Amino acid sequence: MRVIAQIKEMLALVLDEALHYKTAPEALVINSTKPEFEGDYTLVLFSLAKPLRLAPEKLGEQLGELLVQRFPAQMARYTVIKGFLNLTLTDTYWLQFLDEQATRNSLQETWLHGKKVMVEYSSPNTNKPLHLGHLRNIFLGWSVAEILKNCGAEVIKTCVVNDRGIHICKSMIAWQLFANGATPLSTDTKGDHFVGDYYVKFNDELKRQIEQLVASGRTKQEAEKEAPIMKATQQMLLDWEAGKPEVLSLWNTMNGWVYEGFEQTYRQIGADFQKTYYESNTYLLGKKFVSEGLAQGVFFTKEDGSTWIDLTAEGLDQKLVLRGDGTSVYITQDLGLAQEKYNEFAYDQSIYVIADEQNYHMKVLQLILEKLQKPYAKGIFHLSYGMVELPSGRMKSREGTVVDADDIVAEMIAVARRKTEELGKVKDFTAEELESLYRMLALGALKFFLLRVDPKKKMIFNPEESIDFQGFTGPFVQYTHARICSLLKKEAPRSGPLPAISFLPAERELLLQIAHYPVVLEQAVSEQNPSVLAIYAFTLAKSFNSFYNQHSVMQAESAEKKQLRLILAQQTARLIDAAMGNLGIAVPQRM
Repeated sequence: MRVIAQIKEMLALVLDEALHYKTAPEALVINSTKPEFEGDYTLVLFSLAKPLRLAPEKLGEQLGELLVQRFPAQMARYTVIKGFLNLTLTDTYWLQFLDEQATRNSLQETWLHGKKVMVEYSSPNTNKPLHLGHLRNIFLGWSVAEILKNCGAEVIKTCVVNDRGIHICKSMIAWQLFANGATPLSTDTKGDHFVGDYYVKFNDELKRQIEQLVASGRTKQEAEKEAPIMKATQQMLLDWEAGKPEVLSLWNTMNGWVYEGFEQTYRQIGADFQKTYYESNTYLLGKKFVSEGLAQGVFFTKEDGSTWIDLTAEGLDQKLVLRGDGTSVYITQDLGLAQEKYNEFAYDQSIYVIADEQNYHMKVLQLILEKLQKPYAKGIFHLSYGMVELPSGRMKSREGTVVDADDIVAEMIAVARRKTEELGKVKDFTAEELESLYRMLALGALKFFLLRVDPKKKMIFNPEESIDFQGFTGPFVQYTHARICSLLKKEAPRSGPLPAISFLPAERELLLQIAHYPVVLEQAVSEQNPSVLAIYAFTLAKSFNSFYNQHSVMQAESAEKKQLRLILAQQTARLIDAAMGNLGIAVPQRM
C-alpha cells in the first residue's frame, strides 16, 4: 500500500467534486510532515492556490475540512500553517495498513515491468588489480541493477574489460625484463596483483631511464620518447595489432592471470555480470559509423584525412572520431559497442556507471548517437560518480599508491573482528560462525560507507569510521536487525487483524518510517541513487531503537499493545532486510 498515492487520490477527488478543479494525483506535492509540526503528511498548497484564485491558508482550510468530511475513516484532523496543509491519518487507517503489510508476501514492485535495462559497471584494465575506486563503481552498478530488478525491470548486468592498448603492453614488457619466467603460481601471488606489480616495475624503470638520459644531456621530453623501455613497449603494441603470435600468446597468458584474480574478487564482494565485453573485440566496431555519419552529413573530414564532428552548437567543441591513418579513438569504439549491445539486447535504457572524469565523453557519445538518429540514443544514462580518496589524498596506480580491493576487504575483516571482540557478545558463536559474521560486517560496512554518499559527490574513505557500531554505518543497521530478530525469536506476532488501539508518538514515528519505504524506493529508481536507501535503512533503524528504548515490547501495558509492537518490530526488520538487500548488504539474525 502506497500511502501518499492514496492521499493524492483523495485530494484529487475532493478538488474535482467540491472545487471543480481537475488535476492528476501525481501532480500534487505531498511530503512527510516536519517533526516540529503536528501531522503525518503535508500538502504543499502554493501550486493550487493560484489557479483556484484562493489564498493558500483559505484553500488549506477548505481542503482539510472537505477531506475530513469525505474520508472520515482515513482522515482524523488537519492543521494549516501558511501554505501547507498538515494531515493526520486515523488510527483505524494505520491499523489496516499494518494488517495489509503483515500479510503481504513480497516487497517487490512491478512499476518497471516490461522495461529492459542494461547496467554497465566495473570496466577494469587488465594491467592492475581492482582497487578502492573500482569498489565504489561496482557497488553502485550492482545496487542500481538490483533496485531496478526489484521494481520489475529486466536487468542485464554488463562489464567492459579494457584488455588492450599501451598500458597492457607496459606490464608485458616489464614481465619480459624482470620476471625470469615467474608466474602467479610459482610466486603464490594472486594473478591480478602479480601483473599489477609489473606495471609498477615498468614505471619505476621508465623513471630511472629518463633520469639517466636527462643526466646525459637530453631534455625531459626527449628522454621520455627515447627511453628504451618505452620504445620496446610501443613496438610491442604494433606487434600486437599486427597479430604477432608470440606477443598474442603472452598477452593471452597475462590477461588470463588477471581474469582469474578478478573473478576471485568479484566472488568475494558479491558482484556478478550476465555479459562481459572485451575491448580487443570491440575497438574496431565503430568504424562503420564513420562512413554512415559522413553520408548523413553528421561528420566531416579535415585535410589530414581525419574525421570529426562539430558540437559547438551544443556548447561543446569539435570532436575527433577517426584518425587520419584510419585508426579508432575511444569514442569510435564506444559508438560501435552501444550498437552491439542494442543489437543483442534491444534495451530501453543503458546505464553507464563511469566516474565524473568522463562527463564530457559521455555527453559526446549520446549527442553523436542522437545526431545519427539511433533509436536507443535517448535511453543512454551516465551514472556519474565522484572519485574515492583516502585521508592521505588521491590514489595513483603508476606510483603504486592505490589501495587494492582485496587489501581493503582484508583490512575491513580485521577491523570487524577487533570491534566485535571488543563488544564481547559473541561467545556462543562457533569459529565458523564468527568468520562468517566478520565477513558480513566487513562487507556491510564497506558497501554502506561507499553507497551512503550521493554518487555525484567525491568522498574520503576511512575504514575505522565505516565500521562503528554506533554511527551512520552498515554495522549499526545490521546490529539493529539482529536485535529485532532476537526479540522476535522470543515471541512472533499472531496472525489476524489488530484490535482498535491508539498509537503513542514513538510508535507512530516508527510506523511513518515503515510506510515511507515505497517513496524511497521510487526516489532511488528515478535518481539512480542507492544512497537514499542507505539513509532510509539508517533512519528506520534509528527510529526503531528510539521506540524500543521508550517502550517495552515483551512487557507491554496490554496484550493488544504487545501485538502492535511485535508487528512494528517485524515490519521494521523486514524493511531493513529489503533496503540493505538492495545495496548488496546481508543482515545477520544474531550478533
